[in-house]
Amino acid sequence: MNKVQLGQSGLHVTPICLGTMTFGEQVNEQTAHSILDRASERGINFMDAAEMYSVPARAETFGATETILGNWFAKHPSQRAHWVVASKVAGPSRGMAWIRNGSPDLTAADIVGACDASLKRLKTDVIDLYQIHWPARNVPMFGMLYFEPAKDKVVSSIHTQLEALGTLVKAGKVRAIGLSNETPYGVHEFVRLADQHGLPRVATLQNPYCLVNRTYENALDETMYRLGVSLLAYSPLAFGLLTGKYDKTGTEGPDAPQDARLGKFESVRKQRWGRPEALTAARRYNALAAANGMSPTQMALAFCYTKWQVASTIIGVTSVAQLDQNIDAYGTILSADVLAEIDKIRWDIRDPAL
Repeated sequence: MNKVQLGQSGLHVTPICLGTMTFGEQVNEQTAHSILDRASERGINFMDAAEMYSVPARAETFGATETILGNWFAKHPSQRAHWVVASKVAGPSRGMAWIRNGSPDLTAADIVGACDASLKRLKTDVIDLYQIHWPARNVPMFGMLYFEPAKDKVVSSIHTQLEALGTLVKAGKVRAIGLSNETPYGVHEFVRLADQHGLPRVATLQNPYCLVNRTYENALDETMYRLGVSLLAYSPLAFGLLTGKYDKTGTEGPDAPQDARLGKFESVRKQRWGRPEALTAARRYNALAAANGMSPTQMALAFCYTKWQVASTIIGVTSVAQLDQNIDAYGTILSADVLAEIDKIRWDIRDPAL
């Protein structure tokens, strides 16, 4: 598969990115290393991690994913040159007291300190793409519907955060920077201030994008296109809703798949992916896939793989078999009729997992 450039950076990656947040919780180190071995064999050169992984986030597994990745690189030193490694600094703690003692802010010192810790866990001298996991300022995210000005509070400015990221780039610890779970305003302001002050320009935005959550197409895609920022689409399978595994059982209860994220972790289920409306929509998309000779996974991934808005799609897996299935879906072309039916379903149900 051809590599794509991320924004205006010098990074070129495969259009499939290996998501690693299951490493250290659902996936033990031995299996994680087997997945990494296979991804490399299949030609994938892009992986995404974060200081707070694995998920669901808890104090006991904070940094576990990066540690597993670092141990793999230590076993295979030549692999580091093959991979574009992305990681993220967590935003304000959102109730996670083990992240910077529960700080409600993301200061310049926080960014620099988190990066240094990630470099140590990853056993590398440089993080190719370093991202802010979620904004420091008050924004609707992770299933929130509305912006509420009354919730605003004083936090480190975007300019301050950019200066800290610039310090890391200048020191050679980071090659390019990105954002995650951002809004059109946030992306535009990061780019505007970077251009105005000669600071690093945001190369990417990592936001949810899948059949049951296409809110990215409501103005944010235009922002990104005109500013030259690349989308890294996460949760293309909607935490398993778009694989068909919940079609008969639902996302909770005694018959839910016990090894699946939505069935296993209550904190995740309570967010957008566990909404009954999201499951209702997913069932319709999954039925459409079957009616057109595709698995639900194949159609959902093909949707992301072929959209002009997406630079690279982040796939999270728990086995080598899942990895192969997700990579094998690359190259699937959805017909105009199927795309029209997908839009009809969206018209009826819109974006239940926003």
